[in-house]
Amino acid sequence: MGNGIAQVCAAGGCDVVMTDIDDAAVNRGINAITKNLDRMLAKQKITADDKSAILGRLKTATALDAVAGCDVVVEAATERVDLKLKIFADLDRTVQPSAVLASNTSSISLTRIAAATRRPAQVIGMHFFNPVPVMQLVELIRAIQTSDATFETVQALAQKIGKTPVEVKNSPGFVANRILLPMLNEAVYCLYEGLAKPEDIDTVMKLGMAHPLGPLSLADLIGLDTCLSILEVLYDGFKDPKYRPCPLWREMVDAGQLGRKSGRGFFVYG
Repeated sequence: MGNGIAQVCAAGGCDVVMTDIDDAAVNRGINAITKNLDRMLAKQKITADDKSAILGRLKTATALDAVAGCDVVVEAATERVDLKLKIFADLDRTVQPSAVLASNTSSISLTRIAAATRRPAQVIGMHFFNPVPVMQLVELIRAIQTSDATFETVQALAQKIGKTPVEVKNSPGFVANRILLPMLNEAVYCLYEGLAKPEDIDTVMKLGMAHPLGPLSLADLIGLDTCLSILEVLYDGFKDPKYRPCPLWREMVDAGQLGRKSGRGFFVYG
């Protein structure tokens, strides 16, 4: 999701530094942004000058110190607690003292992330939704330590880039995924128990509940590994069996069938 966040921030008039672990990853991000902008250009949603201006506000890097002078840093790494804690500790040592550190985590405790830094009052969750250029919502998650000034900074940023921010307290899964993931999990249980084929389960939800995308297709879009990670955070956080992941999630993740990003999940992608 990092490239989508970079795109909407640049489109909102911000100067952006997009970093990743190597040149190949950075290039994939830029290519994704360029393709998105080309689609928007073809649909006459932006002009050629708009595209040039957006790309002109984007710089890329593979070294973390490239973001040292940024006012706000938004982390969008894989949904792993150990990785996020390391990134935030590294960012805390690297970025200017006044900077706000935000996480795009979809379920991990912001209070725990904030405690990994020496600036906990300047840490907050900024949870975007996929695909970022299309989805309007941003959940702003306040850790226990988050200051009002930090909240107001990211609220203003979300509004500047055309998003609708909603304030949420820190809790496993926050609001969106606490509601969404049990539904996806139940759809996977329906498949696991042989109630219906994947396409029929999706059709039930699309035609019966007016969902634009079926739950299994949505899980493939999010990534089955990410869905499993969020469910495990919910299950560990609440110790409630209603959040227990269906065993099929683990089977598919172990098989490398992660959804769209791997070419195969509940459906096959070309």
